[in-house]
Amino acid sequence: MKVKIIAFGKLGRGSEQTMIDDYIRRLPWATEITEYEIKKPAKTAELRKAQEAEKLLAAIPPGAALVVLDERGKALSSRQFSGKIMDWANEGTSTVVFIIGGADGLDESVRRKAKLVLGFGSSTWPHKLVRVMLVEQIYRAWSISTG
Repeated sequence: MKVKIIAFGKLGRGSEQTMIDDYIRRLPWATEITEYEIKKPAKTAELRKAQEAEKLLAAIPPGAALVVLDERGKALSSRQFSGKIMDWANEGTSTVVFIIGGADGLDESVRRKAKLVLGFGSSTWPHKLVRVMLVEQIYRAWSISTG
């Protein structure tokens, strides 16, 4: 299986990137992170979200299971999260795509395409930490699935 994480904003080198790299090295699944920035962002939040949605939706491979991270999303235990990923793998899904939107959130068109809208609690988390938490949960999902 392949895992693709798509996020807005550049993470840069730092302790967060070091942790992400460590978890990705441990995973047997091919895992890639794609970061986007918009050079000339629109003036309003709604227009910026629409700009981002265009890039995000174009980056999703056909047939991929899409998971959108959102503070209003469903909170799953690590075992439930692992079960979802393994269900998709058993159904023949070759790629799971995780999307982390920009500072303004996600356009509704992206949320509607998701098989799962996932939340890490009702708090708003910094994007750097969300990336680390997501990669750790993906690693944990694999660990749970293999016993």
